Amino acid sequence: MTRFGLGTAPLAGLFEEVPEDKALAVIERSWEQGIRFYDTAPLYGHGLAELRLGHVLRERQRDEFVLASKVGRLLRADAPPEPGQSFRGTPPVNPIFDFSYDGVMRSVDESLERLGLSRIDILHIHDPDNHYDEALDGAYRALDQLRHDGVIGAVGAGMNQAEMLTRFAREANFDCFLLAGRYTLLDQVALKELLPVCLDRGVAIIAGGVYNSGILADPKPGAHYNYATAPPELVERAQRIGAVCARHGVPIKAAAVQFPLGHPAVTCVVIGCRSVAQLDESLAMFEFKIPSELWEELIHEGLLPAGVPVP
Repeated sequence: MTRFGLGTAPLAGLFEEVPEDKALAVIERSWEQGIRFYDTAPLYGHGLAELRLGHVLRERQRDEFVLASKVGRLLRADAPPEPGQSFRGTPPVNPIFDFSYDGVMRSVDESLERLGLSRIDILHIHDPDNHYDEALDGAYRALDQLRHDGVIGAVGAGMNQAEMLTRFAREANFDCFLLAGRYTLLDQVALKELLPVCLDRGVAIIAGGVYNSGILADPKPGAHYNYATAPPELVERAQRIGAVCARHGVPIKAAAVQFPLGHPAVTCVVIGCRSVAQLDESLAMFEFKIPSELWEELIHEGLLPAGVPVP
């Protein structure tokens, strides 16, 4: 896996529709720039992300990239729309929760058909927040069987919380987790328990949501945190982080993208982009040279915890 991965939710119309040609151009550009890890899911654009990603990747040598997708949603034409639907310009299907053994097996087959590929390297159980028992008894058991049979290479779970992932790490044999927004420059809740457990058990962390829904990209009043308007105290904290970054001549985006990789449990950061310009900017932030004094000042100011591992 490359240390920088491309997330595909924005390319599938997250919050606003993205034309097909622009989405494909982002994927093509990512390949040109050396990205070889791609994260997708049936939920993203109700299959659109997998369709678009497959359109590009099936023209590449299969052993040259690592592909992650997810299970836990089936897409059905007769399913009602989800409340607060976030994707625009989607195919005429809607997602339904299904963490059962048989549901997961169907999900994998349908993902492979949309992708037009022979295999998926990593499969994550997708946001099983209210479905822990079924996720472990059904979805995990199916993925464990697929791993045993050599159909997939790794079993994971992707969530916006650290607590349930910690339970998964302790109770089953996971290879990796996609942790969104819970180990960032602004939120280190995973540092206390999840990351040490993962280090101990050899579970790799893929860090997503490194901008915390936008507040770490542009910390201003009205910015989003965790998919909602950020409370004033978080905006103020993010602005203080931004001020420290500015004193060292470092864009806050660069610090946000690079910070998670300082922890030895974190192997990769995944960034979602909806345009070639956004991708190029994120790659520039990923490669921006950050002086050690920046991290030292953030710790000294109490904006990062003492002893936190930094890049």
